[in-house]
Amino acid sequence: MLDIYARKRVSRAVDPIARLARRVGLSPSAITVLGFLITLTGAVLIGAGELAWGCGIVGFGAALDVLDGVLARMTGSESARGALLDTFTDRLGEVAMWTGLMYYLSSESEALLTVIASSGMAASLLIPFLRAKAEGADVTGKGGLMGRAERIIVFCLGVGLEGFGLPTLEWGVWILTGLVWLTAAQRFVRTWRQIV
Repeated sequence: MLDIYARKRVSRAVDPIARLARRVGLSPSAITVLGFLITLTGAVLIGAGELAWGCGIVGFGAALDVLDGVLARMTGSESARGALLDTFTDRLGEVAMWTGLMYYLSSESEALLTVIASSGMAASLLIPFLRAKAEGADVTGKGGLMGRAERIIVFCLGVGLEGFGLPTLEWGVWILTGLVWLTAAQRFVRTWRQIV
């Protein structure tokens, strides 16, 4: 939902940072890879039990995902390869953060939550898959409650606040997993209805 309603406003706010990145000579692909490496670092910290720090770093890495697109549009360097790299690293970043969480949960002997988290990761990967299938069929594939931005926000709140001593991890995993499965179902139904 944020992707649909807030992207233009966020992009305008990021314009000055994109201009600075262009002046320093950073390419959109370099920012994409940097964002992924930062997200990966956060995921490792989550796995090590540094939940607050890890989620803060994951959130920062994910925020760079807006910057690479704005810079690509600003410099006229949008390309199919850049879009592929962006999509690929987005999925890798999501897998990394969920894997870090599952490693942490398994080390805490939280078997049920580990299984729920693995189910959440599966649904998180289904959502962009359904969008790609819809777009391949020339229909709209966006929409639903939990786009990538919402998934990362809810993940970081549920996991990160636990790192500050608030009891948010268990409900965060359950709520996020339920919402991502609901979103996958929404996208499936929407795509199904559009395809003739």
